Amino acid sequence: MITLPRVLLLLAALVPASAVAQTFPTRQVTIIAATTPGSLPDVLARRVAIQLSQKWGHPVVIENRPGGAYAIAATAVINAPADGYTLLVSEAGLYTTQPHLVKKRKDYAASDLTPVSGMARIPLAFVAHPSLGAKTIGELIALAKAKPGAINYGTTGPGTAPHLGVLLLESMAKVKMTAVHYKGVSLANNDLLAGHIPLLAIAPSLAMPAYKAGKVNMLGIAGTQPIPQLPGVATVAETVPGFEMNVSFAFFARAGTPKDVIAKINADVQEIVKSPDYQKFLEPQALQPMLGSADQLAKTMAAESDKMEKLIQEVNLSLE
Repeated sequence: MITLPRVLLLLAALVPASAVAQTFPTRQVTIIAATTPGSLPDVLARRVAIQLSQKWGHPVVIENRPGGAYAIAATAVINAPADGYTLLVSEAGLYTTQPHLVKKRKDYAASDLTPVSGMARIPLAFVAHPSLGAKTIGELIALAKAKPGAINYGTTGPGTAPHLGVLLLESMAKVKMTAVHYKGVSLANNDLLAGHIPLLAIAPSLAMPAYKAGKVNMLGIAGTQPIPQLPGVATVAETVPGFEMNVSFAFFARAGTPKDVIAKINADVQEIVKSPDYQKFLEPQALQPMLGSADQLAKTMAAESDKMEKLIQEVNLSLE
């Protein structure tokens, strides 16, 4: 005899995934942020979460779980059900860089996660103290070639975007400089302004006040195109063809989450990202909207991961 609960289970099994996606979500969605409150990924996630909550008619809650080189947040997501109700938001290095820096890590791998939707990206800017005597990337490269290893540059820690950005420039321009590692961008930026270090690769929005005040030189932007907020500042690629180094911020889900659910979340996030209000919110920080489907994002992330893996192997960089 088939009981009512068994009938319900059988009926549930016959419901197509597309129907599940159409009704998603039916309850609260939790977004795990891999960084601290007030950080850029957190701020972007909260902006999107407010609008998702209004769109979905259910709470979208942010939980900050920083630490462990993204591992605390990542493991929280991969230990949750693969149903889309627990998402991860992070700088994309969690997916494209960290797995190559800690090869023997047991907490998470890139294959444990699937990209869902981008929120924004920002190209690095190479910023120099006037004492360096360089105002362009070409002049920086000439100085570095004349005195290999003599130019110090700040980072926000080994394997972070400011570190990898300069390592990529060294690799492509065939020069050598010396890293000075800091425990945060504020410390590195303060020492740049004080002249204790002559060079730093950071988000252009962080350097704009000092640049406009004439306290630092903006040598180049690491995106594919100049940015409107910095007229007259050339791209690094104009001097070093093919050079590009962006910091991206995106949503991820546990691997195995139904594709239709991923597509639904992507479509709803992308609707927000495409809106004039959101793009106006990005402009003052020189952030650029990340547009595209989940599949397109996955391809972009895979290409960036391959690029970072080759660089990390070339310079023999490891956090183990």
